[in-house]
Amino acid sequence: MKLLFVADPLESFKIHKDTTFAMMREAQRRGHTVAACEPQDVLWQRGACVTAHVRDIRLTGGTETWFEVTQSRAVALKDFDAVLMRKDPPFDSEYFYATHLLQQAEREGARVFNTPAALRDHPEKLAIMEFPQFIGPTLVTRDEADIQRFHAEHGDIILKPLDGMGGMGIFRVGPDGLNLGSITETLNRHGAQSLMVQKFLPEIAQGDKRVLVIGGKPVPFCLARIPQGSEIRGNLAAGGKGVARPISERDREIAETLGPILHARGLLLVGLDVIGDCLTEINVTSPTCFQEITDQTGFDVAAMFVDALEAAVGAA
Repeated sequence: MKLLFVADPLESFKIHKDTTFAMMREAQRRGHTVAACEPQDVLWQRGACVTAHVRDIRLTGGTETWFEVTQSRAVALKDFDAVLMRKDPPFDSEYFYATHLLQQAEREGARVFNTPAALRDHPEKLAIMEFPQFIGPTLVTRDEADIQRFHAEHGDIILKPLDGMGGMGIFRVGPDGLNLGSITETLNRHGAQSLMVQKFLPEIAQGDKRVLVIGGKPVPFCLARIPQGSEIRGNLAAGGKGVARPISERDREIAETLGPILHARGLLLVGLDVIGDCLTEINVTSPTCFQEITDQTGFDVAAMFVDALEAAVGAA
């Protein structure tokens, strides 16, 4: 297969833990060719196909200079067997526009994973609301009075922006309500922006689990991201410690229920976040944790992913 990865700059990759790198490495090991570009390299000119300025690369196996460019060229996205959208969040206006260009490429015959429409239709925090049987008490609002009522009912709550990533902008307010008004004003910008409010789950002390679902099926191991010190956030970007462990029966129930539904909608790879028994996020833009799980358990997540990618392309 000829694969194109739409991703962040290759020079910024931390290859000891980067999931996109793990995908590339496994793809090359199987004899597939790898090219890469950034979203700003994609263009659409009147009367022409959606095209990208790409770099054909070969992974060297080194750690400092881990890739070499064999060729730079402009090529229509439909000429690749698969296009993998691996740009990291935030899902901002430029990401949104990129999905429209990728969707036009799909009309021209490109195979894009995850599909552009599915990326737009599943905002990572809001998407959980479709599955109330698996989530804790949750409210999405921009109204301060609604937030105050939710706090009065549940006592210990978490507030977070809908467009946050890596634990950014997450606040906890306890039963005393200290700073609830100020935090609300900061996050909702005085009523101009919606936010999510959830009952605090003390099980966060055992980790915020990333459960990967590939081709509709759960990876048998998850990565529990455990908060350190006085921190309430388990995100690795916020200093959490990643510990791989087998998925629980509840994790499997959630993954096996959501997996086929999300896969049918065009989501080849999904990262479910679970605290205790509760689903807290559905990550679709650029799910990670492949290498951490593989390094600690020996289960080759990248191989499972490329198996699913080959099957998806072969089924076309």
